[in-house]
Amino acid sequence: MPIPDQPHPLSSSPASPGFAAAALPRQLGFWSLWLLVINGLIGAGIFGLPAGAARLAGDFSLWLYPLCALLILPVLLCFAELSSRFAGSGGPAVYVSAAFGPAAGFQAGWLYYLARLVSVAANTVLLVDSVSYFLPALQTGPLRLLLLVVVLGAMTLLNVWGVRQTMRWLGALTVAKLAVLAGFALAGCSVLLWPSLLMLPVTNTVIPTLNTTLNSAVQWQPLLSYPDIVDGPAALLLLVYAFVGFESALIPAGEAKNPQRDLPRALISALLLVTLLYMAVQAACLVLLPDLAHSKTPLLDATAQLATHLTPHISTEAAAALVSIATSLLMLGIIASVAANLLGAMFSTPRLSHALAEQGQLPAWFAAVHPRFLTPAHAIWFFGLLALLLASLGSFLYLAAATVLIRALLYGLCCAALPVLRRQQQSPLQLPLATILPWLACIVCLWLASQVSSTSVWLTAALIALGLVLSLLAKGASKR
Repeated sequence: MPIPDQPHPLSSSPASPGFAAAALPRQLGFWSLWLLVINGLIGAGIFGLPAGAARLAGDFSLWLYPLCALLILPVLLCFAELSSRFAGSGGPAVYVSAAFGPAAGFQAGWLYYLARLVSVAANTVLLVDSVSYFLPALQTGPLRLLLLVVVLGAMTLLNVWGVRQTMRWLGALTVAKLAVLAGFALAGCSVLLWPSLLMLPVTNTVIPTLNTTLNSAVQWQPLLSYPDIVDGPAALLLLVYAFVGFESALIPAGEAKNPQRDLPRALISALLLVTLLYMAVQAACLVLLPDLAHSKTPLLDATAQLATHLTPHISTEAAAALVSIATSLLMLGIIASVAANLLGAMFSTPRLSHALAEQGQLPAWFAAVHPRFLTPAHAIWFFGLLALLLASLGSFLYLAAATVLIRALLYGLCCAALPVLRRQQQSPLQLPLATILPWLACIVCLWLASQVSSTSVWLTAALIALGLVLSLLAKGASKR
């Protein structure tokens, strides 16, 4: 049955030394949930995605972003309705458990936890690599390992410290990365208007200025051309994964003030903003880089191309200095984007093991709450240590092949759960095309699952089998 609109008590979880069994307070408002959705969607991918999109879809790549947003929309709307039905923590694990039973819910939670663990380890490595851009001594050896420890240790401590402190840092990092991406898009697109802006005297009339602007707008023609798609399905598959990760905000719903109202709003508004931002970044790259498809670092290369457009109007030295500053700001934006994505995942994912422990599906140790900070400290420390182990060993990359199928399976299970839950209770959220929405979402999930390799299938099957063993062990430990 759906979880009641109240925090889950932890009375069944014995206190451990220094920790108490207490309910997690509801401190997350709409903007905190929105931050979690945004940072689940925007990670490091957008900084390299424009080149891959242009390679597969040519000049039509700009319009693939709204197509992919429409493709993922039925899935996101299903999650929006699911989130309006529950007020407890756990997200996908809770939805699947309510529809298909605790065993299926545990598998959903296990697969999600593993996928996010691999993602956090990969993003930590990427963050360290990005910091090494400014400090080359940190690229190898003990210093690199030390930086891994510092990054994950700081993220873990911050999450243990408290929800408000974590949200403040997450908000600051989000503002930084959105400012950099929006600034890049604005700078790239304004290159088209640069000559007319420089030639605009104060006393000039509007008509000549508009004529000059329209003449320069001829450079926009590649963005409005007919489709030049090399591999349409591959391009859609590449870009659609830039719109996943929103489910991270659903995990800590038990700490939200009004999750049944705020989560659907946060999901839908974040998808709209991210789609517009992705399109603006792709447009800027198409304008600045004629050979975008062959770029390995499209945003950095596009920033460097600014000098080519600026040198006719300012000195070479000034243009070079400006590009150097812009490149440094872009690297800081990459660091802020990856760090925000990492911090959001570090906040949400441990709440899943905490929720499963509350429901008796994991040992009660994971349900322990810090008596002062009121955070699931054991679950956070455990997740941080696992992420550090994977990131330092560097042998986790083969698991990344399974995360694509895991995501498709998880989405499919949740969307299939929606009709079952509708028969149990009417939804407070009325969506358009509500009857066919889950089936459209399941078709999308089936298509995503059909695109993976056989290696991913076998690896995912092995992980599901391992999850079954873990559920049996956890059930036995909980009984003891």
